[in-house]
Amino acid sequence: MAFKTEILSLEAVDIAYSVLGQGPPVLLLHGFPQTRAMWGQIAQVLAKDHTVIVADLRGYGASGKPGGDNPNDCAAYCFREMGRDQFALMSALGFDRFHLVGHDRGGRVAHRMALDAPARVASITVMDIVPTHLLLTDLTHDVARSYFHWFFLAQPYPFPERLITPDPDYFFESCLLGWGGAKLSDFAPDHLAAYRSAWRDPATIFGMCQDYRAALSHDLALDAADLGRKVTCPALVLYGADGAMARAFDVPATWADRLAQMEAQTVPGGHFFPDTAAEATAQALARFLNRVGPIH
Repeated sequence: MAFKTEILSLEAVDIAYSVLGQGPPVLLLHGFPQTRAMWGQIAQVLAKDHTVIVADLRGYGASGKPGGDNPNDCAAYCFREMGRDQFALMSALGFDRFHLVGHDRGGRVAHRMALDAPARVASITVMDIVPTHLLLTDLTHDVARSYFHWFFLAQPYPFPERLITPDPDYFFESCLLGWGGAKLSDFAPDHLAAYRSAWRDPATIFGMCQDYRAALSHDLALDAADLGRKVTCPALVLYGADGAMARAFDVPATWADRLAQMEAQTVPGGHFFPDTAAEATAQALARFLNRVGPIH
């Protein structure tokens, strides 16, 4: 499904988004190395009963990629700043409170948003992640091997950018095929076309590297300061039954002391199950949102 692109111009960055359906608002945030195109089939299912907003994170897709005089100053790409973009978007659309769903990097942004402004988040769904602080401070050899890109992309500018730019399809498609054994044929052709169009842009490569630089230099400290805090709204943890996270962690257990009202469920496939098992993902989300009920 091709979304109609709208642009919200904020002071610091433009945010690309699309809206479909009517009903209680649900904001869907994509992960790395994707764009909001990943939600195509899922958004159609949820739009039967909800107003669905899909947005590109700053640095990704058609959203802005802030630069500045110092390319190694990545503070603008921390999850808090990405979350502020999304709060501003939802406010501009007239939604003070909304359901929040995030996969991969989008899930980390969603967790930060729920910590920073809990009154605005009616429910949260995080997909195929363990908490950022836990991942980085309790790092095992197996996880480091699978998630090497965290540390490669976080290297100082322009090292990763210079290595990726000559053949971005090779690098980013190797990411899509990792973390749970997907095949390119498992991804919808229009989704792949959108991803390739985005990651072939050097500005997007820079934005994604900045995201990972910020995780190590800013987000880890922010999360450390919030250890012991729980997100109190209803929460769903979805994770790939055959993914790297499921092999390395008891994923629900990693969230048990961070989410006060948590339920958890596996979805067939690896890390990219929203793409490769879109119908099952959509049904799991729809059931959860129906159980949560109206937004008050």
